[in-house]
Amino acid sequence: MRVKLLSKCPICGSGLEIIKLRCPSCRTTIENNFEYNKFMKLTDEQLQFVEMFLKARGNFKEMERELGLSYPTLRARLESILEVLGLKDIGKRQDTIEVLEMLERGEISPDEAIKILKEED
Repeated sequence: MRVKLLSKCPICGSGLEIIKLRCPSCRTTIENNFEYNKFMKLTDEQLQFVEMFLKARGNFKEMERELGLSYPTLRARLESILEVLGLKDIGKRQDTIEVLEMLERGEISPDEAIKILKEED
């Protein structure tokens, strides 16, 4: 049975280190201090969201249809993922541009754009 890799100690909450890797086939073991990939910090639900986001090529309209979730809910989930990955500030400027483009294309109303931009602050 495989267990999802933990990034924090369940007892004290400190960050864990990866120190051992083992091949399940030949049982070769390698010991060292290995780094976590930042995506390993995401929950299973967040990883599923990222997979869907990539599959939809970032098209929130398609994601709304597929998942039955509202735009603000999808944005909130993306924001939480950006925060975990340390990319929150980078995404804000792009978010504003995306909202303005949606407004320009008539996909959302001015009131919806204002609501979305206020939620992002």
